Amino acid sequence: MLARSLNAFAAWFSRHWLLLVTSIMMVYSVLPFVAPVLMKLGAASAAQLIYQPFKLVCHTYAFRSFFLFGQQLDYPRGQNSGVFQTTTGIALNPGGLLQAREFQGNEQLGYKVAVCERDNAIYLAIAFSGIAFAFVRKRARPLPWLLFILIGIIPIGIDGFWQLFSEYPLTLLPFHESTAFLRVVTGGMFGFSVAWLVFPMIEETMTGAYKYR
Repeated sequence: MLARSLNAFAAWFSRHWLLLVTSIMMVYSVLPFVAPVLMKLGAASAAQLIYQPFKLVCHTYAFRSFFLFGQQLDYPRGQNSGVFQTTTGIALNPGGLLQAREFQGNEQLGYKVAVCERDNAIYLAIAFSGIAFAFVRKRARPLPWLLFILIGIIPIGIDGFWQLFSEYPLTLLPFHESTAFLRVVTGGMFGFSVAWLVFPMIEETMTGAYKYR
């Protein structure tokens, strides 16, 4: 009985894996934007059910995150903390970085989306790639590895690692703070390339598994 149920589930999953994966990624992509909406509506406790779990998978620094319902879409920092310090009063020393992580916004500045700008772009790119893949899944081929490296890995690597290795406590490179535009572009390219590398591979595996049932 158990074996029959497992076989039935495997057969169902081999047919519907793309719907399931894309649905999960779409929910995962949209939830971070629900948190500031809940904050705006005064449902702060409900918003924490989104903010807190996402802190486990993202740095959630407010100066690298989008804000909704405020004066600006984001409050970036520069080499001297820039707009972020001016508007929030949080100095970006080591202790201030923790404050920036915890800062969720206010009525004047708006409320922070629950993950950073780059992660927003990655998740949304994977979700929308899943929708696009549904129309071409029978003839799609995996993205060549060279293209995956060129458009997926190198841009996000240069932007992200330069930023990482130029700030405290490493400071191994000249200071570089990325912009919302660069984070969205490089994150989107990474998410797109991952989806178009992996989805065709999964489809080939699932199609083969279904044929032999």
